[in-house]
Amino acid sequence: MKTTKIIYWIFTAIVALMMTYSAYAYLTQEKVAAAFQHLGYPGYFRVELAIAKLIGAALLVLPLGARLKEWVYAGFSITFISAVIAHVSSGDPASVYSMPIIFMVFLAVSYITYHRLNPVFSAARV
Repeated sequence: MKTTKIIYWIFTAIVALMMTYSAYAYLTQEKVAAAFQHLGYPGYFRVELAIAKLIGAALLVLPLGARLKEWVYAGFSITFISAVIAHVSSGDPASVYSMPIIFMVFLAVSYITYHRLNPVFSAARV
């Protein structure tokens, strides 16, 4: 149980820190704004996504109810999957779209260990 908790917090912290940093970059770096333009997204979407990432990162590490955390995991999963699709569709090289895949794996490890520590949604309850 202690090992599971350590693994959970390491991977959860990595995801939360990465999402916080990317939100910061979305709001402050012209290079990132240009990347959003390259993908065909409007400028306001970058700001909305940055705010959502900050909120999600906070909710991921705060001691909240399991249902709310499920939504955070779902939202981050959609974000990572959408990033891969956008970069592949734009013809970007694998080095660009590999990072969302790696962080999706980190998120999956966080999710799996979260459920091992908090078996709230067992098959009998759903």
